Amino acid sequence: MATGASGRRRRSGARKPAAVAPPHDAHDAHGAPAAHAHRRSRAAAPAGFEYMPDTPPPSLVRRFFTTHRHLAGLAAGGIVARVSAARALGTGHGLRYRILVVLAWLLRPFVLRELRDAPFPVQLRRRLELLGPTYIKLGQILSLREDILPKPVTSELRQLLNQLPVVPFDRWLRLVEADLGRPADVMFSWIDRTPLGSASIAQIHRARTIEGDEVVIKAVKPGVRETLRRDARLLRWLGAGLELPLARYEPRRIIGEFVDYTLREVDLRREAGNAEMFAANFADQPDVVFPAIYRQYSAQSVLTMQYLAGPRPDSPAAQALPLADRERLVDLGALSIIRMIYRDGFFHADLHPGNLVVLDGPKVGFIDLGMVGRLDGELRRLMLYYYYSLVTGDAESAARYLSAVAQPGRRADLSGFRREVIEISGRWRRSSSFETFSLGQLVLESLALGGQYGMFFPVELVLMVKALITFEGVGHVLLPGIDVASVSRTHVRRIFIEQFNPLRLAREELRNAPDLADAIVKLPLLITEGVHVLERSTRAPPTAPLAGVQGTLLGGFCLVAATLLLAMHGPWPVWAILFVFAAVLVGRGRR
Repeated sequence: MATGASGRRRRSGARKPAAVAPPHDAHDAHGAPAAHAHRRSRAAAPAGFEYMPDTPPPSLVRRFFTTHRHLAGLAAGGIVARVSAARALGTGHGLRYRILVVLAWLLRPFVLRELRDAPFPVQLRRRLELLGPTYIKLGQILSLREDILPKPVTSELRQLLNQLPVVPFDRWLRLVEADLGRPADVMFSWIDRTPLGSASIAQIHRARTIEGDEVVIKAVKPGVRETLRRDARLLRWLGAGLELPLARYEPRRIIGEFVDYTLREVDLRREAGNAEMFAANFADQPDVVFPAIYRQYSAQSVLTMQYLAGPRPDSPAAQALPLADRERLVDLGALSIIRMIYRDGFFHADLHPGNLVVLDGPKVGFIDLGMVGRLDGELRRLMLYYYYSLVTGDAESAARYLSAVAQPGRRADLSGFRREVIEISGRWRRSSSFETFSLGQLVLESLALGGQYGMFFPVELVLMVKALITFEGVGHVLLPGIDVASVSRTHVRRIFIEQFNPLRLAREELRNAPDLADAIVKLPLLITEGVHVLERSTRAPPTAPLAGVQGTLLGGFCLVAATLLLAMHGPWPVWAILFVFAAVLVGRGRR
């Protein structure tokens, strides 16, 4: 390993802090001091990586034509791949096959040489990589959609989660210094030249602060922000164009949600805030760890955070842990995911095994917190009831709660959707193991049914499913044959009971204190006006025997008002008082 800061600053004349000495591992692979290592030519990329071209972001027009060129190349490559597969399987025959053979022969020269003999899933994955960060992120999301895409495609797209082309270290370091506004060697005593990871948007290197803390530095790659903005415009145009032929699937809304999530991920200040929010939510759980943020060494395009050292949960090292430790890790995973989604409504939306770390204890650590999902109060409650119904085997209630979350389209078939959800929920209940039919796959398939029945769901639910599938996959690796329902049941029941905790209900009502005060102030006036209306409508001669009905009618008025407030989730003290008034007045009217 080698430093990337000290030697460079000494050449430029900047004075290194006197209190900082080069660390013991600040040498390159040949044993030379870091200062000399920094002067070395970057003839080859670090092992396991390739360099991304250091070119300025393309203009909108050029990006438009580049995108369509790759789409056309993918279509041509798909025809070539289909003919090759049919020839290999011996299934090619008939007029249609002969036409495809001619087309493949004509189109083959227009396919990239490296992709001419590659299967279609490989071509798709490679084209997305060539198109850049926006489409890489899109491919990562598509890798989850096993309900609508063939398994070979989703399996290949998962490789987009691995190491992507990197920025040369010297260029990356200049980005860090420019965004932080200070020389690197006044902040860090050591930076590893070899990247720890390279994703579609940012690149990460290990480092050590001048205070001696082990950290990682995450910096947005050059040109990514500009490229994302231009791609966002192109994708929104695409969504508008697809709105008419595919209005049933609301492409404009779906593409808009994807673009918004991706653009938010570029601002690393959001990730810093996410990490601090997660740490606060899990302050009572020391075995669930989130990296500490170094705000003094962070900005919009640079994020410095605590380095969490440990293997991935799907690594051989994690699988070799004692059974008790693996059971503890699975339980912590269930606790974390269920609390994030169903208690806090704030969850890790880019969860995969590479974003999980097994720490000593054992403990579980979460990293790469740039993409998060949020479930508001009503949506979170409905999804909690849905999940609770699933793990307790109540398929009918699960179907009812899930349909309550959906937004019905013009041709919605609510009863048909419920019947299908009940059917697949019962099927999962009969074989609730990851190998056959996982809980996450059940939820994903249920959401996919929505399109067939004109029922549409918020994008947050798809992100939620990603977290559930990751938990199940990791749990199955650590404990083959895991019973997901059994592991989840204890935690979801605890959260379910917490929903009805009187102290929690009181805290929620305090948030609505202004509305509550306003309702209490207006309550006497509303009751008085109601009494006057009822007096005028029920006025009778003094000898009328129905004079006592007035109290009964007023009680009915209070009962209706209380019921409406309850249905609209109004302040509970108001509707509770109205219910009491109704009971008293009706009782007096009967005497």
